[in-house]
Amino acid sequence: MNTLRTSCVLLSILSLSACVSSKKYKALESQFKTTESALQDTRLKLGLTEKELEKCLELSRRAEKQYEEELKNLRSMNSELLQKVSDLTHLSRQEAENLQASLQKIREKDLQIKALHEALSRKDSVTLALVTSLKRAVGIYDKDIEINVEKGVIFISISDKFLFKSGSYAIKPEAQEVLRKVALVLNDHPKLEVLVEGHTDNVPFRRPPLMDNWDLSVKRATSLVRMLQNEFKIAPERMIAAGRGEYVPVAPNDTPENKALNRRTRILILPKLEEFVGLIQEQLGGK
Repeated sequence: MNTLRTSCVLLSILSLSACVSSKKYKALESQFKTTESALQDTRLKLGLTEKELEKCLELSRRAEKQYEEELKNLRSMNSELLQKVSDLTHLSRQEAENLQASLQKIREKDLQIKALHEALSRKDSVTLALVTSLKRAVGIYDKDIEINVEKGVIFISISDKFLFKSGSYAIKPEAQEVLRKVALVLNDHPKLEVLVEGHTDNVPFRRPPLMDNWDLSVKRATSLVRMLQNEFKIAPERMIAAGRGEYVPVAPNDTPENKALNRRTRILILPKLEEFVGLIQEQLGGK
């Protein structure tokens, strides 16, 4: 397997060498290795971010379920205590203290459940407001642009024919106005992070210095990120550029229509996990 891979690499090198000078080729090879390494780091960070987000949401759901179960049990316990006594004046001091403690626990659990609901509601409200702002700015009637939400992450999916010419990673002038509108909304929410993903179909592609669809998807993502930074002043530390090539299709590559769906660039707007956790802690009074 390693021998075959080495042979493919050597053939690619010989082919590329015929198209470009040795000095330019070495520069391109170095740039590709750097981009490939950055992509691996980005994929790792994205995977960790998604796992942490899912873990945080799962913990929130479990905590809410646990609080509700405990509240139900405490209410049942309190009801049983009340049934055992017909008159509070006949309660012993210890029974009265137990009843008071039970009532206090019920009040505390009620407050915790309410705080958790408020934290989740505030987060959902921010997400909804952001989606509304994006749809108002970009418009919702363009079939080449889709905006939706999955697991608290906002996705803006833009078809490649809207952004780029075939096989190119230079952004079309007419697409810049849409990116400007997206950037205006993003600049209003500076605490959110932005991941730009390039996607292609499975039609073989090679146009030196680009070697394949993966190369093309990376260059398209970095072109969009650079425009957001240089033209529309999005802070670079907020952004990640990644290329997924042909490997994450949304439809089978069996018809021209499906292939067109797979040729897209996605802008993912990600919440910062530490801020969401801090929001919950804030609602719980710092506990």
